Amino acid sequence: MNFERMLEKCRRGQWSIDQIDWTRPARPMGRTEELAVVQYFVNMAGIERLAKALFEEQRRRTRDPVLADIFTTFIADEERHAVAAGRLAEYYDVHRYKTYRLDPALVRFRPAFIEAIRAVSAEFANMYITTGELLLDTALLRALSDYVDDSVCSEVMRLINRDESRHIAIDYHMVGYYASAGYQAWLRTQPRKALSQHIVALWTFARVLYHASPFVRRIFVEPITHLDPSRSRMREAFKRIQILGRKPEVASRPFTRFLRVLQLAYDSPVIGSIFGRLLTRTAGVPGHVLTQLYSESEVERACGMTYDELAREAVASYP
Repeated sequence: MNFERMLEKCRRGQWSIDQIDWTRPARPMGRTEELAVVQYFVNMAGIERLAKALFEEQRRRTRDPVLADIFTTFIADEERHAVAAGRLAEYYDVHRYKTYRLDPALVRFRPAFIEAIRAVSAEFANMYITTGELLLDTALLRALSDYVDDSVCSEVMRLINRDESRHIAIDYHMVGYYASAGYQAWLRTQPRKALSQHIVALWTFARVLYHASPFVRRIFVEPITHLDPSRSRMREAFKRIQILGRKPEVASRPFTRFLRVLQLAYDSPVIGSIFGRLLTRTAGVPGHVLTQLYSESEVERACGMTYDELAREAVASYP
């Protein structure tokens, strides 16, 4: 990937929420619909700031100054997305039915996750942010835009998804980078972590797993199921992550192997029937997306593609 070209694209792509015409009337909604939509946007603001924290960690870890500048633009993007989501929440909160707050599952997940991305590894953080970008910014937000179906929401979501296409391109690139032989060789030259550091990493990882299931269910699965009952976008997002995890160099990494073992166990007629609930709780996702969603021919095709090509296809795959 040409980082200088990507940085220029990132800088050109900056926009302001003030360019949106907020004077247009919001689409009329019933009470139940308005309550749900406003809460979705309130939660969206919180998730965007969580993504911002991940990119701050990515910027801190990178050794490439141009890539650091790219992450700086991503941090600005995510803050702007959070502000835009808050503005949308206010815009659709026509009747002031209640005071809205972040979902408790998101509140509990955030500190555990931020601690984990600092204590575990950059590779772990990047796999999570790649999954989150696909699930939130291309699946949930596009379903939400279709559901709200008015010009203000559509315009904001178009601008956000334009930003996210750049984020996903870098996310996929970084997945390949962290799985590369060069990065693994560099890691082997680094000082060994003390036993206490390994214990902290395992503890923080366990805390993330504990909080991930209610977080994913409340923030992603339930809203997407409401907005898109077919759940086709959600399945597509998880399929893309599964396919990415089957790239040989990615498949060999510890976190990817862990997720693959959970998937294979869940798909086993005997193990899945007995331990299915435990497996989905550990993975943090429901069974219908923990199961294998791809064909072997799709994996074979993906193995012959570059990470840039996979990223472009992932973004283009969402209707």
